[in-house]
Amino acid sequence: MTRFDDALRYAQDHQSAVLEELKELIRIPSVSTLPECKADVLRAAEWLAAKLRALGFQQVQVLPTGGHPVVVGQWMGAGQSAPTILTYGHYDVQPTDPIELWTSDPFEPSLRGDNLFARGASDMKGQLVAHLAAVEALLHAKALPANLKVLFEGEEEIGSPNLKPFLASHADLLSASFCLNADSGIQAPDQPAITYALRGLDYFEIRVHGPSHDLHSGQFGGAVDNPALVLCQAIAGMRDADGRILLPGFYDRVRPLTAEERQDLARLPQGEDWWREQTGVPALAGEAGYTSTERASARPTLDVNGMLSGFTGVGSKTVLPAKAMAKISMRLVADQMPEEVHASLHEYLTKVMPRSVEWEIEELSSCRPSLLERDSLPAQAASRALQRVWGVPPIFARQGGSVPIVGEMQTLLGIESLLLGFGLPDDNLHAPNEKQHLPTFYRGIEAFIRFYEELAR
Repeated sequence: MTRFDDALRYAQDHQSAVLEELKELIRIPSVSTLPECKADVLRAAEWLAAKLRALGFQQVQVLPTGGHPVVVGQWMGAGQSAPTILTYGHYDVQPTDPIELWTSDPFEPSLRGDNLFARGASDMKGQLVAHLAAVEALLHAKALPANLKVLFEGEEEIGSPNLKPFLASHADLLSASFCLNADSGIQAPDQPAITYALRGLDYFEIRVHGPSHDLHSGQFGGAVDNPALVLCQAIAGMRDADGRILLPGFYDRVRPLTAEERQDLARLPQGEDWWREQTGVPALAGEAGYTSTERASARPTLDVNGMLSGFTGVGSKTVLPAKAMAKISMRLVADQMPEEVHASLHEYLTKVMPRSVEWEIEELSSCRPSLLERDSLPAQAASRALQRVWGVPPIFARQGGSVPIVGEMQTLLGIESLLLGFGLPDDNLHAPNEKQHLPTFYRGIEAFIRFYEELAR
């Protein structure tokens, strides 16, 4: 019987107590976007700080930012030779709208079958409590093989507007070997997964100006350029018929998929029929030579998110618009850099825009893509742990969306992130009737314990 077995027994014996802790945290309506919930967001931060202190963490603080506070603390009992892991999570949640679609009070946890229904049950109070429960069990068994630092923020659901300056000003406090980020999930209750790559984002607004004011298209059409047409032509030239992006040098730094990666992505349950059913489109489209799963998670994209120009009301108005605007976003993959993509878009527009209009481009937001090497120590320890708990090897999956904190930690702290969480695709994140599947929740606690055991090896 090892110390890790003792930790597992402790976790199993305390499942009821852990569930009550989860319910207690869920009952705090820490909705970061609502001003009326500001005190509740602080209350959730203080709840976590009290829990950390009870576990024996030191230097636990609820630190102010320009918005909601950040909770930090550390346990350094593993010694100087042990690795230090920065554990990240967020304690804020989404609003409950539309409230009429909930079948129970969003902030009064409701147990129905194997699921606990409440806002934040999965995203991500369930993941936070599961990891803290594993840490408690390991500390009880004197089996925690790594030093831990924690960073719990209260603004993830509103885009983490104050986290970047916090990271920059507290880099020494947060220094670590790598980050364990539990804000992720698995493919199904019987299929574990490790998300090892996230796409980045570069988001722009392009504005084209022609005449000084809207003109009568019958009187002036043909004599002056139409900003809406100019913008549409420029956008149309950004991609070819095979879905390949034509901005200069756009693919120069794109890391190609390996045969092993493509095999793993093919194991995911989302086949071509799934993509059609989920979207309701008559036919799928995208970059030639890739599956829909590869296009949506492992290849870069360019999309129009919105356009505005001229008359858009009911009926007709023969107007030649004075200006046109489009919002363009690009999902980036390793090793693309937002600043290089920005320069590429500017170079393209400089080449194609006619002298008959004026134009400008504004970068509205950006974040780096991230990729954790699959043969890295954290990834391999997680893989072995998940296989021990579930009895099947995990799928190495990519996520098509962006998690800015992962790129920021890479840039500002110089550390990679392991995404190891246990949410399920049907947990209704951000939607009514969010839930936490409790058998998976308890397996998650076991998996965290096994992860630290494998890390110790």
